[in-house]
Amino acid sequence: MKYSFITQYKDTYSVRLQCQVLGVNRQCYYRYRRYIENKPVDPEHQEMLRLVKKIACETDSSYGSRRIKKAMNYLGFPISRSKARKLMREASIEVRH
Repeated sequence: MKYSFITQYKDTYSVRLQCQVLGVNRQCYYRYRRYIENKPVDPEHQEMLRLVKKIACETDSSYGSRRIKKAMNYLGFPISRSKARKLMREASIEVRH
């Protein structure tokens, strides 16, 4: 959480100052940045994101995490409700009531 904050505001404030204020080791921040940049793309995760977006589009964003979970399980991706929620959040899907 602190590292993403530093990344978000690195153009406004220096990384050194932010690390000092937040009590984070600067070397650890840069290690985190290297890890994020070199992190391999998971094709299964990308497929799940694509399916969640498709389900939301087809249902006019009326499906919540429970229904998304059931739909994904039906499509062969056994996920929990919390995983469905995380995928929805990552895909920027908000439920319409």
